Amino acid sequence: MRPLYNIYCDESCHLENDGCKSMVLGAIWCPDKKKDEIFRRLREIKVEHGLSPHFELKWNAVSPSKLAYYLDVVNYFFDNSDLHFRTLVVPDKADLDHVKFRQTHDDFYYKMYFSLLKTIFEPDNSYNVYIDIKDTRGNEKVKKLHEALSNTHYDFSHNLIRKVQQVRSHEVELIGLADFFTGAEGYVHRGLETSTAKIDLIAKIRERSGYSLLKPTLYKEDKFNVFIWKSGYGKQ
Repeated sequence: MRPLYNIYCDESCHLENDGCKSMVLGAIWCPDKKKDEIFRRLREIKVEHGLSPHFELKWNAVSPSKLAYYLDVVNYFFDNSDLHFRTLVVPDKADLDHVKFRQTHDDFYYKMYFSLLKTIFEPDNSYNVYIDIKDTRGNEKVKKLHEALSNTHYDFSHNLIRKVQQVRSHEVELIGLADFFTGAEGYVHRGLETSTAKIDLIAKIRERSGYSLLKPTLYKEDKFNVFIWKSGYGKQ
């Protein structure tokens, strides 16, 4: 049996004309056999801070009153060797030239998802990919993404990428964690300073990861991997 891993993905400001400068994709992954233990511990951290175990972990919910809770979540991620994160950042969507590359923004979206996930996949493992998609075309996107990923890896029998599935973020703890780190990365790249709590959390992420979040990490960084897409980097 191949070792099975689950990848939980989220995205921020991925639409072409949403008024936001940066597009960010993020993925948390862990062994499938450890997911229940991780889900349980993330719920326990909520309860320890007086929150409902069903409280939704997400970047937009960060507030000063819950700062201690979010700091504990950050520390839990970095202290748990089974948890990993990778993010892909398109710093400025104004740099995109879809006409030149004969593509739509949707085409570019799938290419970026492939670029996000390709360094995570190892040929001797199998993967389930879970995505929180916020627009009405979720099922169509999931089907097309699975097809694109499988074809690129010649994985026609789906031994490598077993499934790509849409899930509800409030029901899956690690989708929430992906949202949290993806949101933090987007906050940095948009140059925002609207919340002291968010600024404190970014400082903690920088301290624990050892990275600025503004620059790419090494290609095979395994714990907190940052890829900054640049116009002209290979092909869109």
